[in-house]
Amino acid sequence: MKRRFRQVDVFGEDPCTGNPVAVVLDVEAVDEEAMRRFSVWSNLSECTFVLPPTVPGADYRVRIFSLSTELPFAGHPTLGTARAWLDAGGVPAVPGIVMQECDAGLVPVCIESDRLAFSAPPRQRSGPIDAALLTALIEVLGIERQQVVDAEWLDNGPGWVGLLLDHADTVLTLRPDATAHPGRWDIGVVGAHDPGSGTAYELRAFFTEGDEPLREDPVTGSLNAAAAEWLISTGRASAPYVAAQGTAMGRRGRVHISTDDGQLWVGGRAEVVLSGTATL
Repeated sequence: MKRRFRQVDVFGEDPCTGNPVAVVLDVEAVDEEAMRRFSVWSNLSECTFVLPPTVPGADYRVRIFSLSTELPFAGHPTLGTARAWLDAGGVPAVPGIVMQECDAGLVPVCIESDRLAFSAPPRQRSGPIDAALLTALIEVLGIERQQVVDAEWLDNGPGWVGLLLDHADTVLTLRPDATAHPGRWDIGVVGAHDPGSGTAYELRAFFTEGDEPLREDPVTGSLNAAAAEWLISTGRASAPYVAAQGTAMGRRGRVHISTDDGQLWVGGRAEVVLSGTATL
């Protein structure tokens, strides 16, 4: 059966320079195996499926798949799904705020013209990482210990572990290789740009899926959200600021970090690029 479909570019400074997400609407009668199969086939970092809400206050419910793995929350799929739902005629119950239900709970998405911003969920795991894991991460990234300023768990759904490196240039020159360390990896790296640069930080995100080699995600909302919480709480950053991601892949991702009454917001452009139907 055919379902309404959108493919949305999220966080791109210019058209088609961010991170694409596939969004399938009207899937209440679609079984989980069909969702997983379609997500793997899409070959995108994430694919989402929109269902009717199950809790009061939600405009819709979303299931988020990273290929075959279901995630409780993810950033760019949240903004992409909200944009697709609005583009398909969705009207939020509260003007200006889309209330998304996902496995991590209710996530408000603020409508700001061509930008959308989600309210960052709290981290499920934080604090320093152990020495053995840090050693393995240094080997995977191919860097020296002295290039690591700090390391901490940044797990807000996806299980990111974050490393703050000595400079944005170090982040941009990384050529990670996890061959000697097989297993599941969700690695986020952050480095500060020089003062006066157009962006405050450079981020990159590396992950594995099953037995596949390490992959890079172009622009990652969940990582930026957890990293912003970390950087702000340790006094290394103050909001608002703009982070760059995807530069090493030829993308121009721009993530806008702001705070309002103590709440952290993560925003960026979200533009529908493809619109049609999908057969599941």
